[in-house]
Amino acid sequence: MPADLAVIGLGSHGLPLAQAAVGAGVDTIGYDPDRARDLASGRLPGTGAEGALTAADVRRMLSGGFRPTADPRELGRVRTAVICAPAPPGPSGGVDLGPLAEAARALAARLRPHTTVILESPAGPGTTEEFLRPLLESGSGLTAGRDFHLAYSPGRTDPGNRTHGYAATPKVIGGLTPACTESAAAFYGRLTDKVVRARGPREAETVHVLETNYRHVNLALVNEMAVLCHDLGVDLWDVIRCAETKPYGFQAFRPGPGVGGHGLPLDPSCLPHADATPGNGLRMVSLARDINARMPQYVIQRATQLLNEHGKSARAARVLLLGVTYKPDVADQQGAPAQEIALRLTERGASVSYHDPYVPHWSPAGRPVPRADSLYEAAAEADLTILLQNHRTYDLQGIAVKAQLLLDTRGTTPAGAAHRL
Repeated sequence: MPADLAVIGLGSHGLPLAQAAVGAGVDTIGYDPDRARDLASGRLPGTGAEGALTAADVRRMLSGGFRPTADPRELGRVRTAVICAPAPPGPSGGVDLGPLAEAARALAARLRPHTTVILESPAGPGTTEEFLRPLLESGSGLTAGRDFHLAYSPGRTDPGNRTHGYAATPKVIGGLTPACTESAAAFYGRLTDKVVRARGPREAETVHVLETNYRHVNLALVNEMAVLCHDLGVDLWDVIRCAETKPYGFQAFRPGPGVGGHGLPLDPSCLPHADATPGNGLRMVSLARDINARMPQYVIQRATQLLNEHGKSARAARVLLLGVTYKPDVADQQGAPAQEIALRLTERGASVSYHDPYVPHWSPAGRPVPRADSLYEAAAEADLTILLQNHRTYDLQGIAVKAQLLLDTRGTTPAGAAHRL
């Protein structure tokens, strides 16, 4: 049977979209050769890229008619196709558009006239027109804007956010033509309370660049402030508490051991099709990327310093990592700094273990790390406990009492109960 929607790529962007569509009564298939079998059986693939969705959520989607598939022939029988292929970091510092090209070719070979194609993958200005459009047209023999609709809409999922769900988050849409925009708007109008029309796909793509870079640049500023305040003996957390009382011109960001997440800081000059985006690069973005990338090493530096101050060495020290996901209260590990921190500690000779209520097994870079079964016993036995993610289930006061040494990289333990970043 034909479906209203095909979601291509069932990761951090595609699964929430499919969930919202099924909940809105949209007949939905999901195409992903790597994940379809697990999802069709009601299981999460366990890649750490599913956002806040649980296996129970997937089973509810299946009972609502969701059909995961690895058969590309299914793509030829849909009215709307939304490409949510991943865009991992590329060697040049930009994004790797290989998965997007693979998804585009699979769709192009089955693309029918009058289909609405929307790109939601993280992309920079020009990707829809200069990269995706030629793949779709050459593979299908159809012309975008005439034979099928083509548009871009930046993904705006925030795993674990209970305030701004899918329906409550406005969707930005930029189509190749006004008719393309209206076709995409009609689709998203079934899922969200508000649709915002951009002038075109480049404007919509640049919305994604601005929103993502805004987060990374501000986190870089507060991460630098964390290092400076430690050197000056200033309580940064108190500074932020006071600063956020300003009713205008300030939004509070808080430091941490790294950034993580699915949105990469993006300088359009680093894109594979950079010749389509002439102009100056975003120097502040490059600097922010460098600053945030140094935070895991700064955590190692602080950990080593604390151990030395208490007569211990990192070599052979027992270190317990608490929370290895990139956000609190979700299982998503995409880009989490915990992986680099665990590897660097291990390279220094430390004996590393971890605890996370959402991650039953953890193997950064393919190296299994033992999981602590008893949190308080593990904290009492460890020479150093490092809080990397403040899950709601953690009793931080109790952990602070049990731990020999506690380094809090999130500033959430009671004042004086731990060493803060």
